[in-house]
Amino acid sequence: MRLTWRSVVGAAVLCGLGIGVPVAWAQQPIDVVIALPSSTLTFSSAFIAEDGGFYKKEGLNVSHRSLVGVASVNAVIAGSADFTIGTGPVFLRAAAQGQRLLAIANLLDKPMVEMVLRKDVYEALKVDDKMSLAERGKLLKGKTIAIQGVGSIVHAWERLVAARGGLDPENDVRIAPMEPQSMLAALETKQVDGYTTSMPFTTQAVLRGSAMMFASAARGDAPDLLPFAYDLVETKAETCQANREKCARVVRAFAGANKMIHDHPDEALALMRYRFKEMDPALLEAAWKVVSQAMATDLSVPVSGLANSEKVSIEAKLLDPKDKLASYDGLWTNDFIH
Repeated sequence: MRLTWRSVVGAAVLCGLGIGVPVAWAQQPIDVVIALPSSTLTFSSAFIAEDGGFYKKEGLNVSHRSLVGVASVNAVIAGSADFTIGTGPVFLRAAAQGQRLLAIANLLDKPMVEMVLRKDVYEALKVDDKMSLAERGKLLKGKTIAIQGVGSIVHAWERLVAARGGLDPENDVRIAPMEPQSMLAALETKQVDGYTTSMPFTTQAVLRGSAMMFASAARGDAPDLLPFAYDLVETKAETCQANREKCARVVRAFAGANKMIHDHPDEALALMRYRFKEMDPALLEAAWKVVSQAMATDLSVPVSGLANSEKVSIEAKLLDPKDKLASYDGLWTNDFIH
């Protein structure tokens, strides 16, 4: 068997934490494809599960595939991926369109999206720290905001902020879809007035002095949205019916990763530093303090979080109120949570 840096480092981490070298490696391995919508800290559970050896501990051969925004959900629906980690709004909008998946765990119970504005734009608008989210939303009229993935939670957050300001998010604010890695350059060359995505890319612009934080769900600018189904582990219902062990192992791997993040945040950060090795360590550490504390300790799917997720889609005008689901029955299970 060829050893990679992940398997070597992962085994060392597990031993160092007293977890032990994975006995499950000797089990019949199960191949799994997981589609991830982006490479932000939102998906830290998956990165730690891979780099910390938790997939291997559960006898899983996991391949991560990066498919931006709703493309990751579509991959599961089409059968080219076994699982994805996605947000409640996208998950429920798919269900409203008849594309029903099954949520078997929730890794983050608060939205981790943020919007930053270029510093000169922020100052010209005379933004006051005491302004409500609705007051800030009014200021977005005519602005161009970069987003990551049309129809994604990032897009929904940009539209929700605008809508709470009384704007028409379809016509009053322009969007510029792009990858998070390109957003800061677009901001600094004044191609956009701001951008919306997840940490560490929002943190990067603020620490660099290029932008100011404008609207942060991660820091509690919309407390009415808590709890939230932000990192749902999604699959087809038939996947778990045909192979319950596959679903059980995946959930156990994520549970192990989240436990490591909470109980040993410094060791988890060390793994993240390698994955984001081109990023300033101070920047990553600043973002990690927020993200690591937001990781769920109970991976149960919160029904109230599903309701808040659907609320976001309706407010953001990405879901017509008439298409609101009558029930979430059959869309989630906590059978694999132990």
